[in-house]
Amino acid sequence: MTHQGAVLQGYNNELVKCIEDLCMQKEELNKQIQQAEEEKSKLQHQIQVLSEQLECVCENLAQKVASRNELDKILAETEAAYMKILDSSRTLLNVLKKEVGSLKHTPEVKTN
Repeated sequence: MTHQGAVLQGYNNELVKCIEDLCMQKEELNKQIQQAEEEKSKLQHQIQVLSEQLECVCENLAQKVASRNELDKILAETEAAYMKILDSSRTLLNVLKKEVGSLKHTPEVKTN
């Protein structure tokens, strides 16, 4: 019976060792899970911060694009008006040259 008791004691020791190994593996896995959860939380916070920054940049960009579009409109209108002024100036200059030219061809009025 002592032989069977020794065998049983050996099995018991081996079983206890296996249980202890499993407990250590569980503890190590719990540490890894905790680290992963902390990393996940950190990344989610960074995503939130970056999302808020992106939203601000997008709003700022939209305002700048709207301002640029308004400036493009004003610039186009100004250039069109300036071209009309140039055209009117050219017309005025041509009329003035004709008038001056016709004055040169008319006989001078003699005064007494």
